[in-house]
Amino acid sequence: MDPRINGFDYRRVGVADGVTLNVAVGGSGPAVVLLHGFPQTHLMWRHVAADLAADHTVICPDLRGYGDSDRPVDTDGTGYAKRTMAADVVTLARAFGHERFALAGHDRGALVAFRAGLDHPAAISRLALLDVVPTLDMWDVLHGTSAAVAFHLYLMAQPPGLPEELIGGSPDAFFGHFLDVWTRDPEALPADVRAAYLRASRDAVTSIVADYRASAGIDVAHDSADRAAGNRLRMPVTVLQQDWGAALGYDAAEVWRAWAPDLEHRTVTSGHFMAEEAPAEVVRTLRALLDR
Repeated sequence: MDPRINGFDYRRVGVADGVTLNVAVGGSGPAVVLLHGFPQTHLMWRHVAADLAADHTVICPDLRGYGDSDRPVDTDGTGYAKRTMAADVVTLARAFGHERFALAGHDRGALVAFRAGLDHPAAISRLALLDVVPTLDMWDVLHGTSAAVAFHLYLMAQPPGLPEELIGGSPDAFFGHFLDVWTRDPEALPADVRAAYLRASRDAVTSIVADYRASAGIDVAHDSADRAAGNRLRMPVTVLQQDWGAALGYDAAEVWRAWAPDLEHRTVTSGHFMAEEAPAEVVRTLRALLDR
C-alpha cells in the first residue's frame, strides 16, 4: 500500500461526468486546496498539509489523470485543458462546503491553479504558485540549447502515438529521471514515496501525456485570449520558484507581474521538489500569503 498523509481521511469525490478524484482531507477551518506536480501525487504535500491542518481544512487531490484519480480518455483535446482541470478543483472544494478557498499548486498543479485564478476569481481568495512559469510565457522563455532542460515538454507535445509508446517502453527510467535530477536532496524522497510516484506515473502514461499535450495547444489558446483581453489575477499571489530567470535569461518576477498585480515573488535554493525538500520554508510562505 502506498504511503498516506498521516491523520488525513481519504475519499473519492465526483467532480465531472465520469471523473472521480482521489482526495486526502484533514483539519478544520478556512479551506486551502493543494495541487501536486509532475511526476508526483497529492503525497508531495504530506509535510506542508500536516502543518496547515492545525488551523485550516486542507484538501489534497490527485489531479485528474494522476495518482489514484480517474484517467478519462481525451477525445476532443479539452479533457486535460487546465480550464477543465481547474473546474474540477472548484467543484471539489464546493463538495466539501467551500465556495471560496485559498489555492496552492506546484508544477503542473500550479498551471491548474493559475487557470483557476483567472477563470474563477470569486472562488479563489489567495493563490500560491510553486516553481512554474505561465504556459504562454514558458514557451517564450525556452530557446537555444538552454531549452534542453525542458525536453519532455517537446516530447509530450507531439501528436498521440509516439510519446506514449516511447515513455511506456521504459516508464520508470523516464519518470525516475525527473525525480533524480530535479532534487538537490535525494533524502527528501524516501524509497516508499519514490516508489509510489513511479507506480502512479507508470499507470498513467497516456493521461500524463495528454495533460502536457494540452499545454502545447488549448492551454496556449486560453492564455493568449486572456492576455489579449487584459485579464489578470485579482487576488494576492505568491510565486516561489528556483532562479529560472537567471538560468534561462529572463526576468521571472516581471513575467509574473504582468499577470498578477498583487505579487510576492521569491526564489529558493532548494530543488524543484521544494514542498518535500524545504517544507518549513513553503509553510512559512503559504502562511504569510494567507495573512495578506
